Amino acid sequence: MSSPQSSWQTSFHLPGSRTPFLTRVRLRNYRSIEVCDVNLGPLTFLVGPNGSGKSNFLDALRLITDALRTSLDHALRDRGGVQEVRRRSSGHPTHFGIHIDFQLPSGETGYLSFRVGARSHGDYVVQREECAVGDTRYRVKEGDVVQKPAQVAPPASADRLYLVNAAGLPEFRPVFDMLSNMGFYNLNPDQLRALQPPDKGELLARDGFNLSSVLERLEKQNNGTTKQRIEEYLGRIVPSLQGVDPKRVGHMETLEFRQSVEGAKEPLRFPAINMSDGTLRALGILVALFQTRTEHRIPVVGIEEPESALHPAAAGILRDALRDGSQHAQVIVTSHSPELLDDPSIVPEELVSVVASQGKTKIARVDEATRSVLRDKLYTAGELLKANQLVPDLDAVPEAKQMQLWERDL
Repeated sequence: MSSPQSSWQTSFHLPGSRTPFLTRVRLRNYRSIEVCDVNLGPLTFLVGPNGSGKSNFLDALRLITDALRTSLDHALRDRGGVQEVRRRSSGHPTHFGIHIDFQLPSGETGYLSFRVGARSHGDYVVQREECAVGDTRYRVKEGDVVQKPAQVAPPASADRLYLVNAAGLPEFRPVFDMLSNMGFYNLNPDQLRALQPPDKGELLARDGFNLSSVLERLEKQNNGTTKQRIEEYLGRIVPSLQGVDPKRVGHMETLEFRQSVEGAKEPLRFPAINMSDGTLRALGILVALFQTRTEHRIPVVGIEEPESALHPAAAGILRDALRDGSQHAQVIVTSHSPELLDDPSIVPEELVSVVASQGKTKIARVDEATRSVLRDKLYTAGELLKANQLVPDLDAVPEAKQMQLWERDL
């Protein structure tokens, strides 16, 4: 059995916010994370210093999406192989495991859990996988369907997630669709600045290489209100900016910014190549957040270090945008910015602290003393971070031997 969750750790739903899709995440031996058990809300800040393992937590969720969009083999190879994903330590764990609890828009709850084991020469096997939606579930062990999800069930394969096959069943299709459409972003200004090949623009790519196509799609939907919302926030971050438009350049696309310049009667137009990293990243983050206003199939948006390359004065505006975006999709961000967290509206339930010691990452909600200080508005989360007081409740980190990823033994 997994370690008991205290009452404050149970899944929460803050007033005025949407119900989160991912309610709880358990990881074991994933990169630097030996074990973690964390509840998530509509908006979650993963807070910790560089190199503490924040990105590894997001990457575990992204691996699920990558494995369903392409294949588990592709997802692992993209990360250097299973040997680079499983945690390296003196104990030499030969596997990693992921368990997520979720709630569908229909109100049905369920979970997906799987463990991948390393074999020789970079090979791997899905040692075990379980998924449940309501009362319907399946269990698979090394390519053998131990518990069928239906009387006539698709076959399994030991090198891929069974959910891909189970998506042909109506009970599991919503789970597959939502997990495969989660969006995780580490935006690259060089990609945003470069000429981009056009595509459908349905989902912003991880590095933003299709930003122009996504913006063009948003411009055509809902009378352009989503694009206007993005431009309003961008204009607050960079006050001289009036707007941004997609532009065709031969068979490629780029972005063109409208910017007020002293002495000019009309805003001047500047191509993306002339814009700063901070401006381009801000636009990419806003599009990642607000694409969910029209693309409702995106249940989760994860953003790494959204404050990077932005002036600290823009942190408050960025924070407003994150909270605004969390009304349409669950938002998870990694950060080590005191300015981003320097607001009394950030409540303890929105904070997950991440620290690392001797190469081992520990992830948990902040401790009771910190929660009390935040609830009483004595300090903001940003002020506590500056003082190195935003620390995890280590008592909430489960013992590796005690945490179980499965409901029951096979």
